[in-house]
Amino acid sequence: MPEGLDVIILDDDVNICEIVSKMVKRFYTWGKIITFSDVDEAISYCLDRDIGIAIFIVDVFFGGKSGFYFLDSIDKKFPTAHEDTIIMTGNASDDIVNMCVASDVNHLLEKPIKSYTLQLAIRSIVTKYLNFSKKLLQDPAFANSVAKI
Repeated sequence: MPEGLDVIILDDDVNICEIVSKMVKRFYTWGKIITFSDVDEAISYCLDRDIGIAIFIVDVFFGGKSGFYFLDSIDKKFPTAHEDTIIMTGNASDDIVNMCVASDVNHLLEKPIKSYTLQLAIRSIVTKYLNFSKKLLQDPAFANSVAKI
């Protein structure tokens, strides 16, 4: 069983991974922060995990691949991956916004990322899980029905 809700950061620029990781570590206490600069390595890691929930901070482009390719590659193991993702981009064009909308990604941040925008986006995703956990604890009938799934 997982000890928390991990944050997985994926950007082909190792420096961006390090910067974003440091930003998240300043405020995030609900799980581990794991970084990847190789999309295939990140996919392999995610598919080998025991649990299929995490928060993803993903660059939109990786040379010949995209952050959406990564999300589509793990969505069977992580059914809420698209909803639990923050896409990063150097230029939030209409095309990127439309790709996010079409993929059910609700958080898009433009680089350079401001710490408070990252914190609010992560908090938005974490709140969903905190509210669900609270409902499980407060409603035994609901918890029982979830346990049967």
